[in-house]
Amino acid sequence: MKMNMRLKLAMVFIPLGLFIAAVPESKTKAVKSSPDKILSEVRTNSHLITTDAVADMLIQKDPSMVLIDVRSKDEFDAYHIPGAINIPIDNILADDWAGYFDQMAKMNVLYSNGNSKATEAWMLLRQKGYKSNYVMQGGMNYWAETIMNPEKPASTSPDDEIAKYDFRKAAGGVLGGGAIAPAKTQVSAPAPAPVPKRPKKKRAAGGC
Repeated sequence: MKMNMRLKLAMVFIPLGLFIAAVPESKTKAVKSSPDKILSEVRTNSHLITTDAVADMLIQKDPSMVLIDVRSKDEFDAYHIPGAINIPIDNILADDWAGYFDQMAKMNVLYSNGNSKATEAWMLLRQKGYKSNYVMQGGMNYWAETIMNPEKPASTSPDDEIAKYDFRKAAGGVLGGGAIAPAKTQVSAPAPAPVPKRPKKKRAAGGC
């Protein structure tokens, strides 16, 4: 009798164990990237997004983009791009912020004064396996040059250069005009971002 019971239990639990072992981990779980892959992406600039694209998404109020300033809180408070939230690079891997990065629903665009610090933040996130993150090309310096104070092309310039200037001039007017103003004077400056909770992991199907 005991032997029959053991056989029955074995017939139930052994196939169940094989099934669980065969079930892949959650598709949303980040898979760490190798240094070679990260370096390849940096060399091809596939992690960069232009200031024009960022300006267009801000004007369109595109909900799929989250603009993240990775500079210090003091730098952020002094001036920042309208609509950005502040996650300093020193805190970028903190569990409190994992909800922003360990997801594929939205595109995060990181920026700093130039490219260096934002790229460092991107590499840290990429090494963790987080994919929906990009760097605004040239950072705040290039934003000021291209969007806030674009250089007017000559009247003999190609039509696409003139059209680009017209867009940038209009975008600069909508997003601050003429210069990057201190946060206190920005009409559209965002409220302090709430600290997100880490997403709950889904339980594996099956069980008792």
